[in-house]
Amino acid sequence: MLYRPLGQGIANAVGLALAEKHLASRYNKPGHEIVDHYTYVILGDGCQMEGVSNEACSLAAHWGLGKLIAFYDDNHISIDGDTDIAFTENVDKRFEGLGWHVIWVKNGNSGYDEIREAIEEARSVTDRPSLIKVTTTIGFGSPNKANSYSAHGSALGAKEVEATRKNLGWAHEAFHVPDDVKKHWSRHISEGKVVETEWNEKFAAYENKYKEDATELKALISGELPVGWEKALPTYTPEIPGDATRNLSQQCLNALAKVLPGLLGGSADLASSNMTLLKMFGDLQKETPEERNIRFGVREHGMGAICNGIAHHTNGLIPYCATFFVFTDYMRPAIRLAALSESRVIYVMTHDSIGLGEDGPTHQPVEHISSFRAMPNILMLRPADGNETAGAYRVTILNTKRPSVLALSRQKLPNLKGTAIEKVEKGGYVLSDNSSNNKPDVILIGTGSELEIAVKAGDELRKDGKAVRVVSFVSWELFDEQSDEYKESVLPSGVTARVSIEAGSTFGWEKLVGKKGRAIGIDRFGASAPAGRIYKEFGLTVEAVIEAAKAVCQG
Repeated sequence: MLYRPLGQGIANAVGLALAEKHLASRYNKPGHEIVDHYTYVILGDGCQMEGVSNEACSLAAHWGLGKLIAFYDDNHISIDGDTDIAFTENVDKRFEGLGWHVIWVKNGNSGYDEIREAIEEARSVTDRPSLIKVTTTIGFGSPNKANSYSAHGSALGAKEVEATRKNLGWAHEAFHVPDDVKKHWSRHISEGKVVETEWNEKFAAYENKYKEDATELKALISGELPVGWEKALPTYTPEIPGDATRNLSQQCLNALAKVLPGLLGGSADLASSNMTLLKMFGDLQKETPEERNIRFGVREHGMGAICNGIAHHTNGLIPYCATFFVFTDYMRPAIRLAALSESRVIYVMTHDSIGLGEDGPTHQPVEHISSFRAMPNILMLRPADGNETAGAYRVTILNTKRPSVLALSRQKLPNLKGTAIEKVEKGGYVLSDNSSNNKPDVILIGTGSELEIAVKAGDELRKDGKAVRVVSFVSWELFDEQSDEYKESVLPSGVTARVSIEAGSTFGWEKLVGKKGRAIGIDRFGASAPAGRIYKEFGLTVEAVIEAAKAVCQG
């Protein structure tokens, strides 16, 4: 697991340990402990300073993760020097206050027996996680750089390496591994084979007695999805009353939870607003780890990092986490690492625009959509109605090597004619078109809550005799991955009269509307007002789209 940026490793480890406890409680049976492992992690002074570590460690104690053992390399050195310049708290007391079992190994440089004893003590404490503080000397053995920041942020250098060799009595040439060291470590190969054989035998006995559970667990381990799982996704018609896509998202989550045993997650103290509760399950707590609703509390960053750990534990575990879209600012490092680490995490981000209303500009995302479109290996999806929301979830489940952000509305949106679950995988598609020969007079492009505006504007323009194509653009990334032929069928290069509308930054839209097109959006912070009024004040209206369309048609 990646431990950088600092603090991510310990937070990921909390996710790994939580996944172990969750799976063990679901699948272990009396006399058949199939899921049974410890999670070990190393963290340093810098990790301890980062807030994400405290967020995650608070939850680790709350959940009683007794099989999580953290080694704290207590060397009192950071890049700028001794930690006394900025870090003087009592870490032991803080962790005891969080609810951890704390052990102190005072001689971490050579106290190997002390370390072994500490590990055994930690393993004997089953109701809470353990922190083993190991006091060490950074650059141990270096005559001139030990216990200094010079051994932290840069290499020792050739002269100091040679001096360290002499000081430690290390006579071997560079990169040479002595035979006794090889023998010591190689013994784990044969030991590992024995352990694996024993586990396979245990699992065979388990499978013979609990066939259904064994089949499900094997599918989770392999990541194989149940046959026909997609059929569980709800479908919608224009006759069905409109709803906020956050509510439609909850319908999809609850439908998928019935057929995807690995789906679990929760919100950063906003479940009732994000609409993320799985109604057929209870809360995952210390005494009920088998449940699938995770209460993260107000810990967005820790939540994101913990979900990364869950995703990496088992291929078939599909974690989701939620907050208001604007608060992705609190968890961006974890989201970026999910993309970098190819973690399938679903970010359910509601209140996706100025349409959230009276909470005002502090809660109204503007630049967030474009910022995630700029991030590599992540899907940014903004569905417009029920079918597109269901299609977005289908895409997130199928994309096993990258995370997805779903930007969902607070305000109600109609179910539009022409949307479909399977169309979302294209990223962008033609929603309606009265042109012929792939030559519309103008192309109107909308996303999310603004697709309805584009549809209404298209209807009005057609009354004036215009050939109008309306395009739904759920995901730029998915559209970019389509063939040139498909992209040309949606956005023909010969049609330069294009207008986009999105309640967010216009940054990047030029690549789709071109230099002759118009991008209607928001390039300032929002304001406090009801959704209808603020849309009008910011020019996100049918009239604005019609005006822009007429202008681009005139060249």
